[in-house]
Amino acid sequence: MKNNEYPKIGIRPIIDGRRKGIRESLEETTMNMAKNVAGFYVENLRYPDGSPVECIIADTCIGGVKEAANCAEKFKRNNVGLTLSVTPCWCYGSETIDMDPLIPKAIWGFNGTERPGAVYLAAALAAHSQKGLPTFGIYGHDVQDLGDMSIPEDVQGKLLRFAKAGLAVAIMRGKSYLAIGSVSMGIAGSIVNPEFLQEYLGLRSEFVDSSEILRRIQLEIYDKDEYKKALEWTIKNCAVNEGDDYNPEHLKRSRQQKDKDWEFVVKMTLIMRDLMIGNDKLHKIGYSEEAMGHNAIAGGFQGQRQWTDFLPNGDFSEAILNSSFDWNGIREPFAFATEDDHLNGISMLFGKLLTNTAQIFADVRTYWSPASIQRVAGWKPEGVLADGAIHLINSGSCTLDGTGRQSEDGKPVMKPFWKINQEEVDKMLGATKWYPASLEYFRGGGYSSKFLTEPGMPVTMCRINLVKGIGPVLQIAEGVTATFPQEVFDKIDKRTDKTWPSTFFVPRLTGKGHFKDVYSVMNYWGANHGAISYGHIGADLISLASMLSIPVCMHNVDEDRIFRPSSWAAFGSDAEGSDYRACEAYGPLYK
Repeated sequence: MKNNEYPKIGIRPIIDGRRKGIRESLEETTMNMAKNVAGFYVENLRYPDGSPVECIIADTCIGGVKEAANCAEKFKRNNVGLTLSVTPCWCYGSETIDMDPLIPKAIWGFNGTERPGAVYLAAALAAHSQKGLPTFGIYGHDVQDLGDMSIPEDVQGKLLRFAKAGLAVAIMRGKSYLAIGSVSMGIAGSIVNPEFLQEYLGLRSEFVDSSEILRRIQLEIYDKDEYKKALEWTIKNCAVNEGDDYNPEHLKRSRQQKDKDWEFVVKMTLIMRDLMIGNDKLHKIGYSEEAMGHNAIAGGFQGQRQWTDFLPNGDFSEAILNSSFDWNGIREPFAFATEDDHLNGISMLFGKLLTNTAQIFADVRTYWSPASIQRVAGWKPEGVLADGAIHLINSGSCTLDGTGRQSEDGKPVMKPFWKINQEEVDKMLGATKWYPASLEYFRGGGYSSKFLTEPGMPVTMCRINLVKGIGPVLQIAEGVTATFPQEVFDKIDKRTDKTWPSTFFVPRLTGKGHFKDVYSVMNYWGANHGAISYGHIGADLISLASMLSIPVCMHNVDEDRIFRPSSWAAFGSDAEGSDYRACEAYGPLYK
């Protein structure tokens, strides 16, 4: 997506409409408040391509319904996807509010004594609630002087939380989820649900049979020059780190077969990308329809079993697509799901849009209790591992950013692609081995990545689940990555498929409910997959979920970080219950 196609943030300066003294005295202050917030957003937020966000400010302050309508028209012309109204004073509530039901909205009412901005905030929020338009209310903790253009720290946090979530909603709208293949091994998440994608997210569902990949390979519907470049890069950076073949002797493939597999999976990667976003170069070889792509912002590949029983698996393709680099250099990562688990793919998309970083896709596979670790490995867990850990591991599709070989201030991190340097790319590639696929799992061959995630990274695991009678619900768990001493990890690793990447996750515990202990987090997780994002972004996910009327059924986010539309308070004083009731009352955003 080009920068001028991204949705903009609309800033609405709201003013007391009374002329002959009151409005005139507030014009400059009110407009400067809007400009100040716009500058704050431009400085602190980036679109997925790394460019600064763009803000559109109303041509005039809004003191009544005509100016509100003029502003709405300007915003429509300029692709505004979310709006923030700001005011330092009393204004006319229902006459000045944003009435577009599809656009996330917030109001910052200035906490000052000279003019009652907080009174307008309360009046306008009441109007939104009465009209069924959920709106985030922002009110600073401390009183400021009129004309003070500083943005208090608590206000900054809410401004950013609202804008990140609102941009995610706006960026998704009108895009597609591309399902390549059908249901994988009966996994419910890979039963792609068009109604959920359309009604809750504004996404189209695009379906392509897996045979389309084979057709494009056989008919050479891909950029041959790029294929040559990609294969050379892969041989230099990936095949050079090919791991031992652990398959039984009677199943092992010949060197010639393995080399053909490398060629095949590189072509698969090119084709999967082209299916998602198109490729103008296909016009030149006579395939203009294929050049268009499917306008996909996320996607997934069924793979198992109908494909992998006779053709190379998708592990390499998925891992490279989900990484922040490939043979063309450092670039924006995709959100691409293994086994076409669209619910995990959308969970990855949420994390990517909120952080602009690559996402880890993994099985939530094993809870290792302290007693089990000591029994199996003869080592008593200590420190962050004292209460055990959850082993996140899947068949090689995980982003290579998940190695943790990027760094900031000497610590392992996962960064937006525009902050990554080539040295870090080399470290990620060097930390990753590519093992010949386990042929008992993947009869058609291929390669699976293998690495161990660096410890000490703050991460958030999330997952959308569909529940009959409720609809979508979101699970969230903030925590950190951890690792074991090498000899301990070797013993644990050999108990599962040792050709797959491993991330050990320790959730932050609260001592009660779903987060009573590490076991409880594993026990209450709603599906076999999880999407893992760098950073503690649980509060951002909660705000995003509220915009989409998706209740949060499990989280360990501190209460004072939770930010939802003000009307949620009208649905009861119990935060979790009020979330469910509000989401049910408002329903899907695009229904």
